[in-house]
Amino acid sequence: MNILNVDHIGVAVKNLDETLKFYQNILGLKLQGTEVVQEQKVKVAFIPIGDTEVELLESTEVDGPIAKYIDKKGEGLQHIAFRVENIEEAIKELKEKGVKMIDEKPRYGAGGAKIAFCHPKDTNGVLIELSER
Repeated sequence: MNILNVDHIGVAVKNLDETLKFYQNILGLKLQGTEVVQEQKVKVAFIPIGDTEVELLESTEVDGPIAKYIDKKGEGLQHIAFRVENIEEAIKELKEKGVKMIDEKPRYGAGGAKIAFCHPKDTNGVLIELSER
């Protein structure tokens, strides 16, 4: 598996517009854009910083994964995404090494990426996302 870089850091938020005020007005960062990913019940804002991004995630549904995460753990760091060259090969290699995958096959992610998540029970509690763009 060839990890190219940290693709993005996902942050779960209750209110995207309120959170963006901090990143834009206080930190002076620029919003690249927003996108709704219906399949994941989430609205995403992209804030590029160098070769990576901060990805702010607001649930679009009360039963969405981000809403459930916030209910359980509160707002904050939700996942770290590593950009890989070939996501199918990366999934295969991780499974061969005994890592449980939430996604056995890549699925559509924000920004047109193919994504797959590793189960945090096998990653010391950190939700790891693989991303191929």
